[in-house]
Amino acid sequence: MKIKIINPNTTQSMTDKIAASAKIVANSDTQIIAVSPQMGPATIESYYDEALSAVGVLEEIRQGELLDVDAYVIACFGDPALYAAREITSAPVIGIAEAAMRTASYVSTGFSVVTTLQRTVNMSWHLAHRYGVTPFCKNVRACDIAVEELELPDSD
Repeated sequence: MKIKIINPNTTQSMTDKIAASAKIVANSDTQIIAVSPQMGPATIESYYDEALSAVGVLEEIRQGELLDVDAYVIACFGDPALYAAREITSAPVIGIAEAAMRTASYVSTGFSVVTTLQRTVNMSWHLAHRYGVTPFCKNVRACDIAVEELELPDSD
C-alpha cells in the first residue's frame, strides 16, 4: 500500500516529523510518501492561510494520482481542500481533524479540541459543525502558541 501524507504548509521540518511518526505506526509493507507543497504558507493559522494552501494540496493529490497512490492524508487540523481533494481522486482522502473528531465521538461521550491561536478556535468549531459532531464537542480552547513555535527545539 502507498499512502501519501500531505502537510499543507511548506515547513519541511514539520513534514519530516510527520513522516517519521507515520512510519512508526505503518505496516512494514506500507510505503509512506510525506510531502509539503512547493507553494503556500509556512504555517496554517487562519482561513486565509488555509485558502493559500489549497492549490498546493490539490497539486500534491494530482501528482499522487500519477504515482498510483492508494490513499491520502491531509496532515493539518484545518483539513484544507479536503472536499476538493476527494473530487479529484477515487482513493480515500482523510483529513486529520475529521478523523480525530469522528473517532472521538465514537469512543467517548465528549471531546475537546486544543488548538494553537485564538483565531483558530472558530475554525475548529466550524469543522465540528461540518462533520456533525457538535453535540460531542464540549469545548475548543487555544493555548496561544503559534504553529511555528511548535518547531522550536526543546530548551532542557
